[in-house]
Amino acid sequence: MKKNKYMTVKGQIKDRGQVKWTAMMLTEHVQLLKDLKEEDRYNTKPILDAFDLEAIYEEIRSAYMRKCEVELRLWLNQVCTLTGLITAIDLNKKTLCLEKDGQQNTVFFDDIIGAKTVE
Repeated sequence: MKKNKYMTVKGQIKDRGQVKWTAMMLTEHVQLLKDLKEEDRYNTKPILDAFDLEAIYEEIRSAYMRKCEVELRLWLNQVCTLTGLITAIDLNKKTLCLEKDGQQNTVFFDDIIGAKTVE
């Protein structure tokens, strides 16, 4: 028996985990289990290390200096994307102002999980 991503070997026992039960389930149940597993994967905020934070900082700084649009990935209980021009950075409040089509959005530094300039 070939070993795949579902199989774990504990001594002589080869356990296929949840796969062995799917033959006895209705297709709706299998789909609900897949959806539940997919939902669990996206409900946790990504943990950023120092290198990620430095890359985000550099991207925001260069977009602010060059006055070009930036696309920010935010974590607000799920991943959201905001695009616009950075008009102000407030280091005391740890916020930045993002303007798109005359509308101002205030973004907290702690909510930012990614940034990239839009050319």
